[in-house]
Amino acid sequence: MWVRAINFFLIFAALSLFFCAVFSTQVYHWSVLSTYRAVFFKGWVSTILISLASLLLSLIIGLSACLMRRSKILVLRYLSQIYIELIRGTPLLVQLLFFFYVVASAFGIQSRYLVGIVTLSIFSGAYIAEIFRSGIDSVRKTMLESATAIGLTGFQTYRYVIFPISVRQILPPLAGQFASIIKDSSLLSILGISEFTYAAQQVSSATFSTLECYFPLAVGYLVLTFPISMISRYLEKRSRHEA
Repeated sequence: MWVRAINFFLIFAALSLFFCAVFSTQVYHWSVLSTYRAVFFKGWVSTILISLASLLLSLIIGLSACLMRRSKILVLRYLSQIYIELIRGTPLLVQLLFFFYVVASAFGIQSRYLVGIVTLSIFSGAYIAEIFRSGIDSVRKTMLESATAIGLTGFQTYRYVIFPISVRQILPPLAGQFASIIKDSSLLSILGISEFTYAAQQVSSATFSTLECYFPLAVGYLVLTFPISMISRYLEKRSRHEA
């Protein structure tokens, strides 16, 4: 334990000295951060709320798409497969522009926040659907046959056999996908949504201090994603140990 702590301290000190040396070569106006701290904080909170809403909605979409892909109804299975391949094969930026300027305009929806959250959820839901599918496919066929042999229904098989076994495979990549949702939310600034990245862009345009504005942006996203990364590593080690 002490060896790890000392190594961490030495690496942290070396990185701190490196960045101090790099930043000392030029003059930066860090007072911008203090002047516009309320703008940054408001954008950071907005990012948290958008990410939470997208996280919950993408879970519903992903689970629904996964179950549809495993359905015996051919139309549902094909519809799910087309959705997953289409969403995963196109950039999120293009999807945001398409859903806002084409789909939302056609239905008279003007809320940028609503379109942004739904689009981000649809994008992330396609990846979550594949995570769920891989976890379910990890269940051995003999266990499914045993569940059928003892008379379990389809719902009971999912409830008592598939989900408890596949959860160990699902949790680590799912935690990583949650971190991706937070980072991908930065693209919502293209729609003019007042989230963290948009706040940094506004301050940068007003002060012409690009680096000073985007440096706290990196720190803010790191504060949100680092705990998720730690949880993901913990779950991965635990699932590997239990397996």
